[in-house]
Amino acid sequence: QVQLVESGGGLVQAGGSLRLSCAASGRTATYGMGWFRQAPGKEQEFVAIISRSGVSTVYADSVKGRFTISRDNAKNTLYLQMNSLKAEDTAVYSCAATRAGWSSVPVEYDYWGQGTQVTVSS
Repeated sequence: QVQLVESGGGLVQAGGSLRLSCAASGRTATYGMGWFRQAPGKEQEFVAIISRSGVSTVYADSVKGRFTISRDNAKNTLYLQMNSLKAEDTAVYSCAATRAGWSSVPVEYDYWGQGTQVTVSS
């Protein structure tokens, strides 16, 4: 069983930066991990995923070049560095872990955090 807890969300002006963290209670080195977000009235969408080793990453086109996903397996922690934030990045951001090792599809994820709110003012 893995429990995930996000932190680092908040209110920021457009153009600013935030760093989200996702701390796991269990060992997550054998799981692929990802960040997803859901804005009010919209479906949940994939933001970024990272392989078990951290070597491989994939980003949604909407965040490519602005966001960076990374992980520290020794600390069982996942990160999302968000730069050049835009109003359309406003959403609840959730981290997730998948035994599948590599997926951008939410239903393939086995464990989820409770989410952290990111609000970008324009």
